[in-house]
Amino acid sequence: MTLTANWSYPTAIRFGAGRIKELADACAAAGIKKPLLVTDKGLASLPVTASTLDVMEEAGLGRAMFFEVDPNPTEINLEAGVAAFNAGRHDGVIAFGGGSGLDLGKLIAFMAGQTRPVWDFEDIGDWWTRADADAIYPNIAVPTTAGTGSEVGRASVITNSESHVKKIIFHPKILPSVVICDPELTVGMPKMITVGTGIDAFVHCLEAYSSPHYHPMSQGIALEGMRLVKENLPKVVANPNDIEARGHMMSAAAMGAVAFQKGLGGIHALAHPVGAVYNTHHGLTNAVIMPTVLKFNRAEIEERIEKLASYLDIPGGFDGFFDFVMKMRSDMGVPNTLAELGVGTDKIDVLAEEAVKDPSAGGNPVEFTLEAAKALLIEAIGEQVSA
Repeated sequence: MTLTANWSYPTAIRFGAGRIKELADACAAAGIKKPLLVTDKGLASLPVTASTLDVMEEAGLGRAMFFEVDPNPTEINLEAGVAAFNAGRHDGVIAFGGGSGLDLGKLIAFMAGQTRPVWDFEDIGDWWTRADADAIYPNIAVPTTAGTGSEVGRASVITNSESHVKKIIFHPKILPSVVICDPELTVGMPKMITVGTGIDAFVHCLEAYSSPHYHPMSQGIALEGMRLVKENLPKVVANPNDIEARGHMMSAAAMGAVAFQKGLGGIHALAHPVGAVYNTHHGLTNAVIMPTVLKFNRAEIEERIEKLASYLDIPGGFDGFFDFVMKMRSDMGVPNTLAELGVGTDKIDVLAEEAVKDPSAGGNPVEFTLEAAKALLIEAIGEQVSA
């Protein structure tokens, strides 16, 4: 076999407690003098955001903020954000928050100078070359959750408000110029956001690790990312003020996003349409679906999972790992079924069709057919699964 691949890795990351104080220096490094801070509605009124705006103002960067960002951002949010960016004559974005704030912030910086609709830049073939690269503004990413890893991504996920389909928009310049990973910013997260985002990071690593594509660097990063989540997510759930464990979770989140350059799989392929149609939390949706897809993929990944279990000090090979996943979910209060998240069987056909078309499906170790997607959805909506 001839080993060939196209690889790229992330950007400058300033990692450590208290480093939000370096925001002005990060803006200077990115060439931003008049930033627009983009965050979500839930974060806009919290002290962590107010203190960040204070850092901006004290540095002479103003305190302009846009927060009309839904949990699953749409092109309506994007259009409003671009209008605010251009009206304020901003020259860059500080994307602040969890996946929704980070994704939309990056897209506002990307789209503010474009003349084509955002859907023209979907992650298909070389569509990204349609963009006017000289009209893309810089962005700085400041995650306040530890899960999506959007801070080190060259893409953003956005939901079409009419079709309720999630689309991945890609361009190399969507990648943040500078990332500030300050674990102190994650301390105030509600428990279920900590759990959902933390398991999201785990799933990113697990699906990347299980993907059949060749990318040994991502493979190693995925392995270590899962170890960090296994050892530290229970700590931050038990003690939200454990800054060291919070830091390890922020590392795991970034590692998951780097790792999934190798590919994702059926968990994400199913979670994306479910989230778009039912507006469920992405990380929790992944957490619920994970055991069902693990079982489905067993024949192709059993040997690989046995090695993973050994690395994680989990006895019992695949079965032991599966039991660990089920216990982790149970211990952290993750629902057993999608039905508990409000997902019904009335839209199975639509969800399955979109899941098969989702770019993540191509990384699944077992062929992801329409029939398989329907069966997996029905199982995930229903009762708890067992190995």
